[in-house]
Amino acid sequence: MTHAHPESPEQPQATHGRDDGSSHGHGHGHGHGHGHGHGHGDDHAHEHARGPLALLKEIFAPHSHDHADSVDDALTASRDGVRAVKISLVALGVTAALQLVVVLVSGSVALFADTVHNVSDALTALPLWIAFVVGRRAATRRYTYGYGRAEDLAGLFVVAMIALSAIVAGWEAIRRLLDPQPVEHLGWVAAAGVIGFAGNELVALYRIRVGRRIGSAALVADGLHARTDGLTSLAVVLGAAGVAAGWTLADPVIGLVITVAILAVLRTAARDIYRRLMDGVDPELIEAAETALRQEPGVIDVRSVRMRWIGHRLHAEAELSIEKSTSLEDAHALAHAAEHRLTHAVPKLETAIVHAYPAR
Repeated sequence: MTHAHPESPEQPQATHGRDDGSSHGHGHGHGHGHGHGHGHGDDHAHEHARGPLALLKEIFAPHSHDHADSVDDALTASRDGVRAVKISLVALGVTAALQLVVVLVSGSVALFADTVHNVSDALTALPLWIAFVVGRRAATRRYTYGYGRAEDLAGLFVVAMIALSAIVAGWEAIRRLLDPQPVEHLGWVAAAGVIGFAGNELVALYRIRVGRRIGSAALVADGLHARTDGLTSLAVVLGAAGVAAGWTLADPVIGLVITVAILAVLRTAARDIYRRLMDGVDPELIEAAETALRQEPGVIDVRSVRMRWIGHRLHAEAELSIEKSTSLEDAHALAHAAEHRLTHAVPKLETAIVHAYPAR
């Protein structure tokens, strides 16, 4: 729908919107589910190429991935998210169960801390599962943007579970430092640590890749959580080696190291979820949108671009300056073309409303 709101009788303002019917525009459905490759390539291959130090930086302080490559249909993306949650829930459940058996036999506090973290990581899959299902519901007259925010709220639960696991692991490690307990069956403890690493790393790779592909901050945060679990499981192996070498406090000390690692992940996850809830976006997305809009013939300038994430989809609104002599029909066509260009320049863009104003 095009609305004329002239600043003067000869200065029309055209608005073009593409959405799911929640805006005041017609909602021209153009099916912009195109892949927009930006040369990022395979995540895991890049991690190996960057080296171990860069990988550790990515684990504990990763950069924003709001500009991930592919653009999927919203429903397909939600299904992919649910599938990732189901698979990771089963994998982490089996991993934690195997580790728990060894904990009961050995009495290792480091392994106990790691197992607690793995259990909490598995439990975070449940609210994510619910959120992806709820997010599929259509928009209503009350929830005009749909239910995508359920995914962001589930991210808060992920952060809370990470915090809880840090408290439990830290408390148990301090208790064992004050009251040391013997650790037995060191070989089994080391084996359990290797199991924890393998299970968590596989889940982390899967969650992060799917989360980045569909644009889910909550799923990416949960994947980073699992990846850190995997590395701290290797720390359990070091603790067992330390005890075997005669350092009796190695086990609780490694438990404290695990607690610190959990806190590092907590900071990263809390930051990312906070930005989503506060409508924060990667500035690179805004720059890409402005660049694309300025390249549209007939656009004199870009007055403003606003974006927000709702779940794993982006919503945008842009204001353009065009020639004063542009007719209302041409202004609408220009806004339509600019919107089309915008959807190809910005990944994960679900809705876009473009306003065209006469240049001052």
